Amino acid sequence: MEQYELELIAKYGETDEELKALLDQHVSYEKILEKYETKPFLTPTEDLEVKELKKKKLAGKTRIHMILSKYKQMEA
Repeated sequence: MEQYELELIAKYGETDEELKALLDQHVSYEKILEKYETKPFLTPTEDLEVKELKKKKLAGKTRIHMILSKYKQMEA
């Protein structure tokens, strides 16, 4: 993310419950994915879970960007 977006997150992350929840969820998905990346190979079930986590992470990131866009417009 850009520096300005990180500043918006710092500014609004504590008061905007949805943004806070999405950020927490994003970090949680990242930690789980990092654990899978350390494995030498994945079972088919694990591979499917990794794909699902990546989709959820991307959907959350998209929503975060939409929320940040709203705050960018407010501050413009």
